[in-house]
Amino acid sequence: MGKKRRGGFIFITWVGDHPPRHVHVYRAQKLVVKWDLENNCAIKGRINAKLRALIDQLRSEGEL
Repeated sequence: MGKKRRGGFIFITWVGDHPPRHVHVYRAQKLVVKWDLENNCAIKGRINAKLRALIDQLRSEGEL
């Protein structure tokens, strides 16, 4: 399991989780979005520009 905090959000991934590869994003202990990292789209929830930038930043750093 990987857990990262950034910009008021918590990003969680699990090793061996079901495909497609994705990240769960929480704020105030509530799921904001389940983001498909392979297809760059929401599986569940919605995303805004700030959150998308944070996901892109974590990916470029090799954290997701």
